Amino acid sequence: MSDTQATTERDAVTANTGSAGSLSSQFKVPGLRWWMMTLIMLGSILNYLTRSTLSVAAPNVLHDLQINEHQYSYIVAAFQIAIMFQPLCGYVMDVLGLRVGLAIFATAWSLTNMAHGLAHNWQMLAALRALLGFNEGSANPAGMKATAEWFPAKERGFAGGVYNIGASFGSMLAPPLVAWAILAYNWQFAFVLTGGMGLVWVLLWILFYRSPSQHRALSSSEKEYIAKGQETFLDSDGTRPSILRLLRKRNFWGIAIPRFLADPTWGTLTFWLPLYLNTVRHFDLKQIAMFAWMPFLAADLGCLCGPSITASLQKYFGFSLINARRSAFTIGALLMIGVAYAGFVESPYTAIALISLAGFAHQTLSVTVITMSSDLFKRSEVATVAGMAGTLGNAGLLIFSLMIGALVLSIGYAPFFICLAVLDLIGAVVLWTLVQPPEEVPRTLDH
Repeated sequence: MSDTQATTERDAVTANTGSAGSLSSQFKVPGLRWWMMTLIMLGSILNYLTRSTLSVAAPNVLHDLQINEHQYSYIVAAFQIAIMFQPLCGYVMDVLGLRVGLAIFATAWSLTNMAHGLAHNWQMLAALRALLGFNEGSANPAGMKATAEWFPAKERGFAGGVYNIGASFGSMLAPPLVAWAILAYNWQFAFVLTGGMGLVWVLLWILFYRSPSQHRALSSSEKEYIAKGQETFLDSDGTRPSILRLLRKRNFWGIAIPRFLADPTWGTLTFWLPLYLNTVRHFDLKQIAMFAWMPFLAADLGCLCGPSITASLQKYFGFSLINARRSAFTIGALLMIGVAYAGFVESPYTAIALISLAGFAHQTLSVTVITMSSDLFKRSEVATVAGMAGTLGNAGLLIFSLMIGALVLSIGYAPFFICLAVLDLIGAVVLWTLVQPPEEVPRTLDH
């Protein structure tokens, strides 16, 4: 081969290699924002799977460790008190960035969940639940921050609904998966299994998540689409969020108080439903695995129903964004009336159907009010606001759980089901009364 031919071939190889590298560096993923939302939804699934592991395993854990219902309410309370520090989690993620902050919290909650298998009394279990609660409090602020960063206003409600599917799907997955782990091995293995799944997700998160400004696979057209669809008055001004200033805002209390009133429903489904089915409806572990996931499947549908109602009211009836969200919340609150009858029906299957209706109704209204933090506050404040509102929500859940633990043996579950229905109706009134829609929020989805 001549020197000229060799040089020509080397040039061709170099050109081809450079072209491939260029193509690789220019590779873009269509609809990347939805892939990012899917990734964070998977994290939400595992977050709620790990927190629901104890409730499904509760009949076995309480029997083996000789824990009664009153002590169990303290264990639940430890989790709820700790998760009320959501604002701190949100603040950390606003400062460190979503990718690093959530990776730290997710690693911590996965390892803590695995450590539950080491508990030998209710005090140790309560301490582990507190640590788990603090770290898992990062999930909701993270979801709202990702939604605010990656989506234009007109898609934010549906994106929030997709993210919140993770909460109900993770809770839905817990009964069959945890029951299988207990029946095949023991309840300690159930905690190791669900915690280990969380660690796998952390690796995926670190590998694939970046913010829109840093993600190389984001096309310029999609980046421009996201930026143009976001409200300019919610742009970050570069300052760190001030908790005291946010507490003085009427709109914060307008979305936080309804969460305080609504979140006891989710806590009842997550922490008390398996015990209710076991002690009142006399279900064994296999029956719990067969039926306890149904309210969470209904909740998945509710996650999509809330945004769909909002979109329909805007598109066909000309509602403003905020009024459409408030209307969707109100429809969910009206549907919650059905759960008031769950404690009075004789058939356990009718009771499950009514409780499933509550799961659907709750997520219809919950995803709506949670999303409103990204409609009303600057993007640099969203995670902090979502965390603060989540704190009030978990405070309501904490109080309700302590009341169940203290009174359920004497008055039963029926009065609590009635309370759940009434609280959401009050929440709807508060949402309409306190929230003031900013003029800059687009009136329609197509704005």
